[in-house]
Order: sequence, then C-alpha cells, then structure tokens
Amino acid sequence: VAMAATRSVMRAVRVFEFGGPEVLKLQSDVLVPVPKENQVLIKVHACGVNPVETYIRSGTYARKPALPYTPGSDVAGVIESVGEHVTAFKKGDRVFTLETLSGGYAEYAVAAANRVFPLPDKLDFVQGAAIGVPYFTAYRALFQKGCAKAGESVLVHGASGGVGLAACQIARACGLKVLGTAGTEEGMDVVLRNGAHQAFNHRDPNYTERIKACTGPGGVDIIIEMLSNVNLDADLQLLSRAGRVMVVGCRGRIEINPRDTMSKESSIIGVSLFLASEEERHECATAVLDGIEAGWLKPVVGLEYPLEKVAQAHKDIINSSGARGKMVLLL
Repeated sequence: VAMAATRSVMRAVRVFEFGGPEVLKLQSDVLVPVPKENQVLIKVHACGVNPVETYIRSGTYARKPALPYTPGSDVAGVIESVGEHVTAFKKGDRVFTLETLSGGYAEYAVAAANRVFPLPDKLDFVQGAAIGVPYFTAYRALFQKGCAKAGESVLVHGASGGVGLAACQIARACGLKVLGTAGTEEGMDVVLRNGAHQAFNHRDPNYTERIKACTGPGGVDIIIEMLSNVNLDADLQLLSRAGRVMVVGCRGRIEINPRDTMSKESSIIGVSLFLASEEERHECATAVLDGIEAGWLKPVVGLEYPLEKVAQAHKDIINSSGARGKMVLLL
C-alpha cells in the first residue's frame, strides 16, 4: 500500500492520432501528473463520457488538442495533493470537476482548483462523474442563454441522456412545464421519473403533432436541442412567439427556412459551456450544489464501463438506440 502512494506511473487512455474509437489506447506507464500552483491532483474513481469527446477524438471538432492527449473532463474522486496557493481543498476531500488539464480517462488527473467542486456525501463517485458537463450545460442553456422563466414551457429534445435529464430536473425544479422526447419506452420512463410532465417518442412519425396537441396553439417557449442536424427544422414549427431553440448538440448540417423565425420572431441560440465566463461558471456551480442540497438534483447514471472498454463506450454513446442517463468509466 505504501508503494502505491509514491508510485509515479498510472494507467491512462492516450490518443496519438485523430480517428475512430480504436485510436483510444490504454497505457499503463503514463507518468502521474504533478499539480502546479492553483491546481489539484485527483485520484479518479469515475469519469463521465460526453458525446463531444468523440467529436474531438475524431478530429472533426473546432477545438483540437495537441497530440498525444488524454480525453475526459468530468471526473469524481478524492484529492491526492494540492499545488501552491490552493486553500479550498486538501488531501482526502471528495470532489467532482467540470474539466481537467491532464485528462480524465486516467487513474489520476490534474485540474485547475477553480474547476473543482466539493462532492456532497449524499452522492457517490459514479453520480459525481455525471454532474459537471451535463448539469452546467443544462443550466447554461436554460437560464444563461435561454432566459427561462417559471411558468414557461420547455421541450427537451433527447431528454434521456446526461444533459437532457439534467435539463428536465433543473427546469422542473424552477417552475417550468417540462416536455421531453426519447427514443425508447424505457427512455421515456426515465424522462418522466426525472421531472418531465409529459414524454414523447421521437421515433413515432407523428410525435411533433402530439407535442403540438399538448402545447396548444401557443407552442413551446424553449427547446433544448441535442440533435439539431435532425430536428432544427421541425423545432422551428413547434416554437411559441419569441420562442428559442438552444442548440446544445449537432452532428452535421441541416436545411431550414429562415422565414420560420420571422413569423414568430423566434431565435436559434448556440450553447457552449467552453465559452462560459468565470462568473457564469460560479453561478452554474452554485445552482447545482443548491440542487444537490435540496435533493432534486440526482444524477442518473446509465451504462458503466471499465477503463479498458473505453473504445466500446465511445462507439455506444454515438450509436446507441436510446440513452438512459450519463455514460461513465469506472476506475
């Protein structure tokens, strides 16, 4: 046991070239990173898998990390050591992160102290790995960019995944009427258990008509959109006057008619957590930690994979028939 604490190498996933899931290489001789000033070293217990990590890995995303790199931003674990000037955390603290500097698909990860948050005792590490990107993104989409207000209606398109379930929980807690879509019966059940007033199967050819019947002639105020390259054109038909589509996810191009925005003075707004200011991140963190404390914020974990199955996880997150919560790697 004494040896483990001082060992200087770890298992970590490394990407040496951009490409398919097969470029994710698990190595056992990666040096454990050392935290510099205002940084912490975390012993990782679990790490969330996000769709964006597959886009970055493939080399098609706007942001390309320098090769080689280790993917992963949402980790949960225990502080192993802290760099200079870190006063908020000490060795042994349970934490979760919003992003890491060295990569989260690894036994240890370095993160900036201001991207690390205390993990309350009522959540385990696997749940902790399902908080960062999904909940901060959902809060940003709803309130910081979408200007959601109690009493408005929100349609979460692709509500059974990590961001979708986070959006359902937050919107319900904040007094919105919540509608969600999923691709399976099981997915719809999860959505209804996590804050949605009604769920719709987006594989049903008439599902948009059912949503219209539910919202009435007024339409829906906000749409949180995970697959805009498929749904954006239909979304514009579902909006209320001055309604807004929040583009959270996209996997390609789509053709729309801009006239559809004119008739309702509706908006299409992109959402990127990466562009959040320090103040905005702090606001997200405060809302999230309050939600955990109040008991309505309960991360839903879906599929769990050991680190050696990381390539399979990357295949499944893009190709699965329907998400049921956040995908997590276990260490």
